[in-house]
Amino acid sequence: MSDTRELLDFIRQIVADDRAAGKTGGRVHTRFPPEPNGYLHIGHAKSICLNFGVAQQFGGLCNLRFDDTNPVTEDMEYVESIKKDVRWLGFDWDDREFYASDYFERLYEFAEHLIRTGHAYVDSLTPDEIREHRGTLTEAGRESPFRNRTPEESLDLFRRMRAGEFPDGAHVLRAKIDMASPNIYMRDPTLYRIRKASHYRRGDAWCIYPMYDYAHPLSDAIEGITHSLCTLEFEDHRPLYDWLVRHAPVPSEPRQIEFARLNISYTVMSKRKLLELVTGGFVNGWDDPRMPTLSGMRRRGYTPEAIRDFAERIGVAKRENLVDVALLEHAVREHLNKVAPRVMAVLKPVKLVLENYRDGQVEDMDVVNNPEDPSAGTRKVPFSRELYIEADDFMEDPPKKFFRLAPGREVRLRNAYFVTCTGVVKDPATGAVTELRCTYDPATRGGNAPDGRKVKATLHWVSAAHALDAEVRLYDRLFTSENPGAGDRDFKDEINPASLEMVAGCKAEPSLAGAAAGNRYQFERLGYFCVDPDSSGGRLVFNKTVGLRDTWAKVKDKA
Repeated sequence: MSDTRELLDFIRQIVADDRAAGKTGGRVHTRFPPEPNGYLHIGHAKSICLNFGVAQQFGGLCNLRFDDTNPVTEDMEYVESIKKDVRWLGFDWDDREFYASDYFERLYEFAEHLIRTGHAYVDSLTPDEIREHRGTLTEAGRESPFRNRTPEESLDLFRRMRAGEFPDGAHVLRAKIDMASPNIYMRDPTLYRIRKASHYRRGDAWCIYPMYDYAHPLSDAIEGITHSLCTLEFEDHRPLYDWLVRHAPVPSEPRQIEFARLNISYTVMSKRKLLELVTGGFVNGWDDPRMPTLSGMRRRGYTPEAIRDFAERIGVAKRENLVDVALLEHAVREHLNKVAPRVMAVLKPVKLVLENYRDGQVEDMDVVNNPEDPSAGTRKVPFSRELYIEADDFMEDPPKKFFRLAPGREVRLRNAYFVTCTGVVKDPATGAVTELRCTYDPATRGGNAPDGRKVKATLHWVSAAHALDAEVRLYDRLFTSENPGAGDRDFKDEINPASLEMVAGCKAEPSLAGAAAGNRYQFERLGYFCVDPDSSGGRLVFNKTVGLRDTWAKVKDKA
């Protein structure tokens, strides 16, 4: 790791300074607090790496806590997917799995305390009236006519709210802070609302639910969190966070610190927008390989090591910026280059027949599994008279800089022989090339000529008699715009109609028989691919993970 990457970022510096000053009694305790209302995405991965990473670096602890305060949008499906994703990234919370819903009784008691001490009141304005009274960024809000209810009256109403006497929207509990505050979040924010909906964990035990901005800081305090790390959109919420911790009888006082959220080019990171893509049928579910969800990236073939490396490379900033998606692809490509075995597959095959190769003869060619990893060893790949090569590797009338196969031209078949094209067979109806006739030089076994002659191209191939049928899904960026939906544009209008190409009739070498879902490979000359879970019963389906061309490395080299 370079010296630059060893330096403390501003969050770690704050943590180190707090410890040195004795502010936390030497403790470091963080938390990753997802709302179980969707699947985690790459932005959450940055937060996961940061929260668990800070705890690990300073010998502390990190909790996994589900801030499940909205029964309408939350589901156990999301809880299980979140736990799977966190573990997949390489982190574990041991026995520290918590839920805000476990604290509902304590949160309710804190609310009664705020009412009794004059810091909260029950408001009976309608939701529209509350919004109208709140004011604007340039105009102060107006006090509710119910703001001066006595604590006794508010306490009675609040208890009746809990008992289910009132319909949704009839009353809310609000903090009594300052309706003239320049920070709109401090203008008597709502703390509780009536919502007669069944909770995925608590069933019908509650019909009032705490707001996120109320439950989150108090849950941190209950758990003894020392540093509450969150993204910049919560910076304006910090005064409310501190106010609640200060006025409720909580056992600890956590410190909120904000950092810039992750924004990646050609990607949307909003849960709402991702949900629109799923429910609108623009993608094939949360784990669609085009999605920035961790489940989608896992299905596409991204590795947790690459995502952790990416999170470390981008670091932790105080200002929002747009990260080039090529940097993420570079991290994935760099790791797969080290660990992915090489295989040969032909996506758009055309048959090549070696006319001077004995019919029925089969040779096993020794092929290196991964030149970056000598311990990966070699494998045997069958070679025969009839082969498949990529249709794009042949041109009947090639331009000047096309060095691959053409009539009369000699090329190398990787790890096999030099071959020369002697003829072309075409479909008489369409004129399309259906077969290439070639001869091979037996003296060039292994891909080298004893007389020292050179060829300008090396092609990959698959033996026709031994080839496995496969389907390959080629992915491009989901959006055509670098910043989808910027300004007042509808992000859905910028969906790339060519983001998925399904290629049937592909041919793969026989070593891939029985390849398990999730296995990752480099298809030589084509890119990195991952076995999709749709593979079953002998059916092979591959997702393209990332190409071989590294645009980020080229940009970096020019810098």
